Amino acid sequence: MITIWGRTNSVNVQKVLWCCDELVLPYERIDAGLQFGRNDEPAYLAMNPTGKIPTLVDDDFVLWESNSILRYLVLQYGEGSLLYPSEPKARASIDRWLDWSLSTLQPAERPVFWALVRTPAPARDTAKLASDFNAVAVLWRMLDTHLQGRFFLEGEKFTLADIVIGAYAKRWFGVDGVERPPLPNLERWYSRIATRTGFKKYVDFPLT
Repeated sequence: MITIWGRTNSVNVQKVLWCCDELVLPYERIDAGLQFGRNDEPAYLAMNPTGKIPTLVDDDFVLWESNSILRYLVLQYGEGSLLYPSEPKARASIDRWLDWSLSTLQPAERPVFWALVRTPAPARDTAKLASDFNAVAVLWRMLDTHLQGRFFLEGEKFTLADIVIGAYAKRWFGVDGVERPPLPNLERWYSRIATRTGFKKYVDFPLT
């Protein structure tokens, strides 16, 4: 039995749960992080010395870093899955989005998410929020351009790239208090992935 440690309102945990749904893969989840604690306890740190979530335990195998967990799940349990095809160019094209999400998108969107969702309005730095929002809008505008003429991020097939970027897209479309620029290609793609069962079950909730 697979065990996933992490709270359900974590975007990185949501990605993993969504992937499990796509693979029809059973698992047990244990709350950890923020209000649940546990991720700073010795037993948890013995599994994951970063103290972050999620952590995956599969029998005697322990893995952390959400995108590495996604790759492992498909390679171990999704043989032949189109989520992460074996052809090198197709796989590399997916990998770039997984890498980009952590190197570029997440650092840009995190300040906006924290300001609008986890900071009381009177305590917000409105000038910094405006600057941060404009910075992340540039990235979503790039995605909008990339999606011109595409059904999913990498063509006609739904892949891990759509799971990862889709989880972050919920934070773009789900926050209140900002005026988003019109991005029709991104909006069409988002409405498409939002129909998937895993998105509805694990991602499509009010941001907290």
